[in-house]
Amino acid sequence: MTVRLFALTCGRLGVDMAVMMEGESGQQFVPVPTFLVEHPRGNVLFDTGMHPLLQTDPAARLGAAKAARFGYDYAPGEEVSARLEQIGRDPARIERIVASHLHFDHSGGNSLIPNAEIIVQQAEWEVGTDAELGPRWGLDGDDLKLGHPVRRVDGEHDIFGDGRVVCIPTPGHTPGHQSLRVRLDGGDVVLAGDACYFCRTLRERRLPARVYDREAMHASLQRLADLERGGARIIFGHDPESWAQVPQAPAEIAF
Repeated sequence: MTVRLFALTCGRLGVDMAVMMEGESGQQFVPVPTFLVEHPRGNVLFDTGMHPLLQTDPAARLGAAKAARFGYDYAPGEEVSARLEQIGRDPARIERIVASHLHFDHSGGNSLIPNAEIIVQQAEWEVGTDAELGPRWGLDGDDLKLGHPVRRVDGEHDIFGDGRVVCIPTPGHTPGHQSLRVRLDGGDVVLAGDACYFCRTLRERRLPARVYDREAMHASLQRLADLERGGARIIFGHDPESWAQVPQAPAEIAF
């Protein structure tokens, strides 16, 4: 029962490296990845990238102050729905979205995948949909209120019940961040999301400047390290160097 995995680059975001990793400085443009998993029993999208309004008017989507903290290299045709169409996949036929978390560059494209169930960790849902706590931690609970059915899970969640596509809780960056383990024929690939921005984050354990729970994030990094030690390949959240080595759809990711 073959499972296929595809990487989609949905624009790039200019970030302050002092925010992304302790001890760094300067601005760098980093990729905004999404992933398509094709399982014999359904299609899963891991994250949906940025809202298309960020291509033309980021302040209208994020507010002027927040929008000014980033740079945008994000053109029409790079939103998740267009990326899917470019490889011959219909966005309306994606059955599930696994939301790693509710930051704008990960859940902003939910509206472009109209018929999917969204799978989110209970802790992320609770904080993200809270009128006070959500904005405090930069979580956009409105991306869960677009008419999609929402499945709230608590802990590991085996999507198809066969161990091939499993949500793994990796909290710390946000209260309910989750990564995704995909078991390909050759071995396991773990889509880390923002549990681990860069390869160096895992190797050097230098966290972002602002995280929800530092102790939990260190524990999540250790979990990723243990998975890697067990033979898994880790694909990091926003690492330009390692992302350059990831085959882009329509090519498949192989173990």
